Amino acid sequence: MFSPYYAARRRQLGAALAPAEAHCAVNLSLYRIGPQPGRVRRHWCMTERSERALRRDMHSLSIGPSRLRWQGPDLLVDLDELSVPWPRRLRGQLCLMPSIGPGREFDLDAAGRHRWQPIAPQARLMLDLKEPALRWQGDAYLDHNRGERPLADDFAHWQWQREQGADGQPSRIDYLTQPRDGPARALHLAVTRDGRLHAQPTPAARPLPHTAWGIARTGHGPDALALAGTLESGPFYARSLLQSDNGRLAVHESLSLDRFDRPWVQAMLPFRMPRRG
Repeated sequence: MFSPYYAARRRQLGAALAPAEAHCAVNLSLYRIGPQPGRVRRHWCMTERSERALRRDMHSLSIGPSRLRWQGPDLLVDLDELSVPWPRRLRGQLCLMPSIGPGREFDLDAAGRHRWQPIAPQARLMLDLKEPALRWQGDAYLDHNRGERPLADDFAHWQWQREQGADGQPSRIDYLTQPRDGPARALHLAVTRDGRLHAQPTPAARPLPHTAWGIARTGHGPDALALAGTLESGPFYARSLLQSDNGRLAVHESLSLDRFDRPWVQAMLPFRMPRRG
């Protein structure tokens, strides 16, 4: 949905004649927090491919040399990609093991053109990479977005946050969107261990520092939040790690679709998202 090539095709032919299948990619973002505060090592890949590289059925999805497939209740991801901007092979496997089943779908806009669903609101993940040699396991989460129109047509910006529960406590998900037409919309959910999603009162807004690109960030939660690290900082998108006073960690995303649509941003994106025909 953030492909500059797809955006150019839509401008050229119109959205109805620009097939999404011709602009597909597997995106891996891998971070290692260093011993120094704020120091993050990153691996990133997002190579776009044409419809000739796309193969899919009810149980699997292959894009180029990488493949996602269900094996019983678990999702296996076989990766074989190249990182950017410095080429380095990222090869290995992820195994996501849902602890609970899918949650319900939610409308993100009043017209119901855009939908969001937490497929596995509680899960475990095992990472086994051969290149580079990395192994890790921990808590995980899987969700799904789909829409009938480009995001930039219907939204100005949004913020998303997920805080992992600890010691049997519910996880929290906060999803705030600003449609181009109408008032802001917000979802504040608690995810219990049995997979139920419970609407929560609106928590206090916790202002955070803007990114180096000037992207606004606002956290939400009952406790004070501090910025533990900026994982991604780009001209239209930021991914951050937050920590509350009680020590719980949260992943936070901030997206400016006004900024995404600007020509100078579109011209920069191929450096992070190359395309292979």
